Amino acid sequence: QVQLVESGGGLVQPGGSLRLSCTASGFSLDSYAIGWFRQDPDKGREGVSCIATSNGSAYYRDSVKGRYTISRDNAKNTVYLQMNNLKPEDTAVYYCAATRRNYYRLCTLPPDYDDYWGKGTLVTVSS
Repeated sequence: QVQLVESGGGLVQPGGSLRLSCTASGFSLDSYAIGWFRQDPDKGREGVSCIATSNGSAYYRDSVKGRYTISRDNAKNTVYLQMNNLKPEDTAVYYCAATRRNYYRLCTLPPDYDDYWGKGTLVTVSS
Protein backbone atom coordinates (compact mmCIF):
# COMPACT_ATOMS: atom_id res chain seq x y z
CA GLN A 1 0.00 0.00 0.00
CA VAL A 2 1.37 3.39 -1.02
CA GLN A 3 1.47 5.82 1.87
CA LEU A 4 3.05 9.07 2.96
CA VAL A 5 2.98 9.69 6.69
CA GLU A 6 3.84 13.03 8.26
CA SER A 7 5.03 13.38 11.84
CA GLY A 8 6.65 15.92 14.13
CA GLY A 9 3.91 18.49 14.45
CA GLY A 10 2.83 19.96 17.76
CA LEU A 11 2.51 23.07 19.86
CA VAL A 12 5.48 25.40 20.00
CA GLN A 13 6.02 28.94 21.24
CA PRO A 14 6.89 31.75 18.84
CA GLY A 15 10.59 31.64 18.05
CA GLY A 16 10.73 27.90 18.62
CA SER A 17 11.62 25.07 16.25
CA LEU A 18 10.10 21.86 14.97
CA ARG A 19 11.26 19.22 12.53
CA LEU A 20 8.65 17.53 10.42
CA SER A 21 9.21 14.14 8.80
CA CYS A 22 7.52 12.62 5.78
CA THR A 23 8.10 8.89 5.45
CA ALA A 24 7.02 6.82 2.48
CA SER A 25 5.94 3.22 2.44
CA GLY A 26 5.01 1.06 -0.51
CA PHE A 27 7.24 2.98 -2.91
CA SER A 28 10.69 4.52 -3.07
CA LEU A 29 11.01 8.28 -2.73
CA ASP A 30 14.29 8.52 -4.61
CA SER A 31 12.63 9.03 -7.99
CA TYR A 32 10.08 11.56 -6.73
CA ALA A 33 10.25 15.25 -6.05
CA ILE A 34 8.81 15.92 -2.59
CA GLY A 35 7.03 18.94 -1.27
CA TRP A 36 5.66 20.34 1.95
CA PHE A 37 2.39 22.24 1.90
CA ARG A 38 0.29 23.86 4.57
CA GLN A 39 -3.33 24.75 4.89
CA ASP A 40 -5.36 26.79 7.29
CA PRO A 41 -9.00 27.88 6.94
CA ASP A 42 -8.11 31.46 5.99
CA LYS A 43 -5.44 30.92 3.36
CA GLY A 44 -6.16 27.62 1.69
CA ARG A 45 -3.36 25.23 0.75
CA GLU A 46 0.00 26.75 -0.17
CA GLY A 47 3.30 25.28 -1.24
CA VAL A 48 5.90 25.82 1.47
CA SER A 49 8.99 24.05 0.19
CA CYS A 50 9.79 21.43 -2.45
CA ILE A 51 12.95 19.48 -3.18
CA ALA A 52 14.26 17.83 -6.32
CA THR A 53 14.90 14.11 -6.60
CA SER A 54 18.67 14.09 -6.27
CA ASN A 55 20.59 17.32 -6.74
CA GLY A 56 19.30 19.14 -3.68
CA SER A 57 17.62 21.93 -5.59
CA ALA A 58 14.80 23.37 -3.55
CA TYR A 59 12.04 25.92 -3.65
CA TYR A 60 10.88 27.97 -0.65
CA ARG A 61 8.01 30.36 -0.50
CA ASP A 62 9.12 33.86 0.45
CA SER A 63 7.58 33.84 3.91
CA VAL A 64 9.71 30.89 5.07
CA LYS A 65 13.03 31.64 3.37
CA GLY A 66 15.85 31.70 5.88
CA ARG A 67 13.74 29.92 8.50
CA TYR A 68 12.82 26.58 6.92
CA THR A 69 15.13 23.95 5.45
CA ILE A 70 13.99 20.96 3.43
CA SER A 71 16.17 17.88 3.14
CA ARG A 72 15.85 14.28 2.13
CA ASP A 73 17.37 10.97 3.17
CA ASN A 74 16.58 8.54 0.40
CA ALA A 75 18.13 5.67 2.35
CA LYS A 76 15.47 6.22 5.03
CA ASN A 77 12.78 7.00 2.45
CA THR A 78 12.12 10.20 4.38
CA VAL A 79 12.03 13.93 3.72
CA TYR A 80 12.38 16.48 6.49
CA LEU A 81 11.32 20.06 7.03
CA GLN A 82 13.31 21.88 9.68
CA MET A 83 11.35 24.91 10.85
CA ASN A 84 13.10 27.54 12.94
CA ASN A 85 12.02 30.89 14.35
CA LEU A 86 8.40 29.86 14.06
CA LYS A 87 5.71 32.53 13.98
CA PRO A 88 2.00 32.39 14.81
CA GLU A 89 1.21 32.76 11.11
CA ASP A 90 2.99 29.45 10.48
CA THR A 91 0.14 27.69 12.28
CA ALA A 92 -1.48 25.21 9.88
CA VAL A 93 -1.85 21.58 8.98
CA TYR A 94 1.30 20.58 7.11
CA TYR A 95 1.14 17.98 4.34
CA CYS A 96 3.78 16.29 2.25
CA ALA A 97 3.37 15.22 -1.34
CA ALA A 98 5.36 13.18 -3.83
CA THR A 99 5.34 13.73 -7.56
CA ARG A 100 7.00 12.57 -10.75
CA ARG A 101 6.90 16.20 -11.90
CA ASN A 102 9.54 18.84 -11.44
CA TYR A 103 9.86 20.04 -7.83
CA TYR A 104 9.16 23.67 -8.77
CA ARG A 105 5.98 22.72 -10.55
CA LEU A 106 4.92 20.68 -7.54
CA CYS A 107 5.12 23.74 -5.31
CA THR A 108 3.68 26.32 -7.67
CA LEU A 109 1.04 24.57 -9.78
CA PRO A 110 -2.18 22.75 -8.83
CA PRO A 111 -1.89 19.11 -7.78
CA ASP A 112 -1.59 16.44 -10.43
CA TYR A 113 -3.95 13.49 -10.41
CA ASP A 114 -1.20 10.96 -9.72
CA ASP A 115 0.61 12.83 -6.95
CA TYR A 116 0.73 11.10 -3.58
CA TRP A 117 -0.35 12.98 -0.47
CA GLY A 118 -0.12 12.37 3.25
CA LYS A 119 -2.87 13.14 5.73
CA GLY A 120 -1.09 15.98 7.47
CA THR A 121 0.31 16.97 10.82
CA LEU A 122 -0.84 20.00 12.83
CA VAL A 123 1.63 22.72 13.73
CA THR A 124 0.43 25.30 16.24
CA VAL A 125 2.59 28.29 17.09
CA SER A 126 1.25 30.07 20.13
CA SER A 127 2.33 31.46 23.47
